[in-house]
Amino acid sequence: MSDHTADIASLGELKGRRVLVRSDLNVPLDGTTITDDGRIRASVPTLQQLSDAGARVVVVAHLGRPDGSPDPKYSLEPVAARLAELLGRPVAFATDTVGKSATETVDALEDGDIAVLENVRFNDGETSKDDAVRAAFAGQLAQLADAFVSDGFGVVHRKQASVYDVALRLPSAMGGLVAAEVDVLRRLTEHPDRPYVVVLGGSKVSDKLGVIDNLIDKADKILVGGGMVFTFLKAQGHEVGKSLLEDDQLDTCTRYLSEAADRGVEIVLPTDVVVDTAFPSGDREPQPSVVPASEIPADALGLDIGPESAAAFAAALADARTVFWNGPMGVFEVDAFAAGTRAVAEALTKVDGLSVVGGGDSAAAVRQLGFDEAAFGHISTGGGASLEFLEGKELPGIAVLERD
Repeated sequence: MSDHTADIASLGELKGRRVLVRSDLNVPLDGTTITDDGRIRASVPTLQQLSDAGARVVVVAHLGRPDGSPDPKYSLEPVAARLAELLGRPVAFATDTVGKSATETVDALEDGDIAVLENVRFNDGETSKDDAVRAAFAGQLAQLADAFVSDGFGVVHRKQASVYDVALRLPSAMGGLVAAEVDVLRRLTEHPDRPYVVVLGGSKVSDKLGVIDNLIDKADKILVGGGMVFTFLKAQGHEVGKSLLEDDQLDTCTRYLSEAADRGVEIVLPTDVVVDTAFPSGDREPQPSVVPASEIPADALGLDIGPESAAAFAAALADARTVFWNGPMGVFEVDAFAAGTRAVAEALTKVDGLSVVGGGDSAAAVRQLGFDEAAFGHISTGGGASLEFLEGKELPGIAVLERD
């Protein structure tokens, strides 16, 4: 990716101009209650910057997967209300995206005002694979604005109307959040300070194949935890009981272990795991026990890395100068299986260098376990986009801003 992307300053004088901002406000909801407002808070600085410059700010975003038609449970109205609280000022809300309410709401904006349009995915043109359908919807969005700012990093890997096609129709720039994400991810892939340690967790090896492929010759160590570790352990010949297992990835894990050894990259696997005989559920108290990773009982499943492994992972991170972490070490939502994830997060707060939490469940874990977000070098707002960048893929929402 090139270094000549336009930033907000390139748009010139903003006072009185309508600026369409693609934010990432896709937050978890329990009914209408927001359970993690991290992405909303991350969107505030760019919106504040535009408002302070006198722009008339029009925010578009999605929530969930409403399948191209309105669905009240995916309304952005509670998100707009939370945004108003964080900004300390009123935020107008349009009950549609490109219809009568949107037009009237945008027309009523004064300099510095901010409005949020209803969920962009209530319109089938947003995610359509048909270029013409997507383009038509992007044209309607573009009519609401004089310029476009892309600030939703969590969606820049999608070729969607409000991410890609609008940028073809309006003077466009990268917002501060996206610019910061791209800068950090470049530091992870281009000449990282060493030692460079990558920590991978989460449920599936298959979700991380591209990242491992691309980083196995860049990292010094790769620490593997979470559900994906059991496929690695099985590839080494160990029994894994009822643990999560991807049989079709056993050969891939064997290849990674061999490749890493050939390249002098250390893949660190747990030596002990926390197991139970059933996955955590509300009607049963957890019954955790710690066993060697090579001796998981046939009736048990691994739900966290063990204390010995947590200490070893922390030690492996102690002298790192660059760390990328994506994926929890266990079922962190349950206290009995959260210690491994907590140990990794704690170790990252002590890194003397760049520590990056790669979005998604890792970011949620950091917040749920009570860590101060300021203790980490960077917490990504886009798990999928971060992974695709680290896989070396072109991200459409970035490429469209970097076109000549």
